[in-house]
Amino acid sequence: MVAPLCYARPVPRFRPFAGLRYDSSIALDKVIAPPYDVVGPDERAELAARHPANAIHVELPVPDTREGLDKYASAARIFAAWRRDGVLVAEPWAAFYAYRMTVPGGSVTTGVIGALECEAPGGEILPHEQTIPKDRSDRLDLLRACHANLSPIWGLSLARGLATAYEPEGSPRAQAVDDDGVTHALWVLDAPGVMEEIMRAVDGAPVVIADGHHRYETALTYQAERRAARGGEPGDYDLVMAFVVELSEGQLSVGPIHRTISGMDPGVDLAELFSRWFDTVHAGPTEEHLVGAVAESGALALVTGGGVWLLTPREQTYAEAGSDLDSSLVALATAALPGAEVRYVHDWRSAVSAVTAGGVEAAVLLRPVTVDQISDWAHSRQRMPPKSTYFYPKPRTGMVFRTVEG
Repeated sequence: MVAPLCYARPVPRFRPFAGLRYDSSIALDKVIAPPYDVVGPDERAELAARHPANAIHVELPVPDTREGLDKYASAARIFAAWRRDGVLVAEPWAAFYAYRMTVPGGSVTTGVIGALECEAPGGEILPHEQTIPKDRSDRLDLLRACHANLSPIWGLSLARGLATAYEPEGSPRAQAVDDDGVTHALWVLDAPGVMEEIMRAVDGAPVVIADGHHRYETALTYQAERRAARGGEPGDYDLVMAFVVELSEGQLSVGPIHRTISGMDPGVDLAELFSRWFDTVHAGPTEEHLVGAVAESGALALVTGGGVWLLTPREQTYAEAGSDLDSSLVALATAALPGAEVRYVHDWRSAVSAVTAGGVEAAVLLRPVTVDQISDWAHSRQRMPPKSTYFYPKPRTGMVFRTVEG
């Protein structure tokens, strides 16, 4: 065990934990899974068939009709069996976990996985975006059943120099390549000096929740439940597993989330509607090479069956939106379409394909939010509008689990 460390704060905000990891005899490529909220039914079935210990069996469980178990009880039984049978092996002592995701020929994201304190709103754990209402009881029931954090939330540390505190050395302890070709590598950081540096760095500045708002809110609800049941006694439920990355260029990749529009009133001219807030320039017909060139250039654009328009926001549009974010600017136009359905798509090809296939009337291609914009909004303690940022790649479930006893 590591000796207690001295801090200005009574208890560190970010702490090591003794994780559960797959036994080294198991091919990690076969058992990791994407986060639950990006997995559809077909992919869920494929992952479940890939390996009996694939993380999707507990991350996105299904009822066990043979045993008469609902999906949460089924997940709890499976997770307990993995621990009992040695599929999952506990770290012998508390540690942090350096985690690196490498996109082929592209970005590298490196952060550290630890246990982040559950702090009521108004403190130093800051929400990043406004959230779209979602059923939180699912994740809460799963946490109650399994007594574990199965996948990490994603936090952005405003501390400068955090990345240098845990630069991993040597070969990773675990490594896998996902279906998109992204390499996921994990190092165990258990040297007392390194752990102390990590804790000091994260304690020194706010942490912004980039991804996993609902899971963080679920952790707060569970913490309140357990404290009430145990007379306020502290426990594992006071923290939640988090992947913390320094908010700086080169440490993460931020993509846009595009919009598709359907269900409009007949006769609406979208290009004319958008021209109320944007200078619009017709770039040409909706052809693959043109749309691809516009999308890859990072332009703000409107795509319909009738063509492609480049959009340049006017100065008064920023003032009316009260924001410099594309999500706020575009919302001015979509709000003027009563009854229309707006959906969110992170891949521009999928958005445009929906237009050309006739499934939607239009797609709006947004520009990515910059790291400076994220930092400015975080320091001002404001939430960005919903679906403003897409952080890629996504941490995989199964790299490490954290038990929540008590």
